[in-house]
Amino acid sequence: MARRSTPPDPTPVPDPAPDRKHRRLGLYVPFAIAAMIAIAWTAVWIGIRGEAIRTIDADAAILRKAGYDVAWQDRRITGWPFRMDVAFTELRLREPTGWGFAAPKLEAEAFAYALDHWMIAAEDGFTFTRPRGGPVEVKGRVLRASLTDVRQTPPALSIEGLDVTFASGPGAQPFSLASAKRVELHLRPGPDDQGAILFKVEDGRTAPGSTLGAVGEGKPVSIIWDSILSKVSALKGADLAERSQAWSLAGGQFQVRQAGITAGDASLGAQAGKLALDSDGYLSGSLDITVRNGPQAMVDLARAGRVPPESALAAAAVMAARPDGHLPLTFQAGQTTLGPVALAPAPKLW
Repeated sequence: MARRSTPPDPTPVPDPAPDRKHRRLGLYVPFAIAAMIAIAWTAVWIGIRGEAIRTIDADAAILRKAGYDVAWQDRRITGWPFRMDVAFTELRLREPTGWGFAAPKLEAEAFAYALDHWMIAAEDGFTFTRPRGGPVEVKGRVLRASLTDVRQTPPALSIEGLDVTFASGPGAQPFSLASAKRVELHLRPGPDDQGAILFKVEDGRTAPGSTLGAVGEGKPVSIIWDSILSKVSALKGADLAERSQAWSLAGGQFQVRQAGITAGDASLGAQAGKLALDSDGYLSGSLDITVRNGPQAMVDLARAGRVPPESALAAAAVMAARPDGHLPLTFQAGQTTLGPVALAPAPKLW
């Protein structure tokens, strides 16, 4: 009988090692990196803020030296971490020729990493001052602007107003508009030393006592001006007068693509023409215009004292003789001439 073999003793299994404590360094590293990035960006933002303050102060000093009135009551720059928000209270800017701007509160905002694109708002309205007409207070449901390409001439600027009202200040001459549903102004730089201007007024209402009010008081008003500026690099000088004179001497012109005013039943429109500014700031050049209900408009202007009666009657006769309404409108030597009839002084910029 065979003997049974005895199985060997099993190999002893070692006891499991005690649990090791998990290191928490991996949890803290991302937070530490984020904190360092935040500290570094905060330092960069503070540097950008300081540079913005220095730039504003330097530009204001240059303007004051050129004869501008530049002032504000308070200035705050906030917006950390990614924005640059600049808020002025009681801002005032007036240039030597008499044009001025004032706002109780003006706010501008840009991304801190894109300071060439600003959004601007004047929620409490603003006042602009005309050299001879005086101040006009402007309020609206929306008053905002966008400014880019500030290093170019002209910069890319868009201004928009919705449900806008206009009120002439005490002792000021009446402003042509009392209100408008929409007002737009767009400036754009272009190729070949050119720039573009587009100005539009939609669903406006005339102000009593103004020139437009004499033609279409209380009736809808629309305005459009679409033109190309040549020789924009010549717009250099300490103030508006110097820049305009330098531009005029260089041969700068407005090439009108579309221009028109409709007030009530009367309208005046132009599809082509070239205009410039003379050395005294008067508009010069000519437009081929189309007039609708012109004779009645001349009678209304004469009654309001805006055009001498003899000139109004002569212009009405000229327009009545042209059933198609096509006539040349000329600005020369400080006078506005419709066909052969001198009507009034030419528009003056300063």
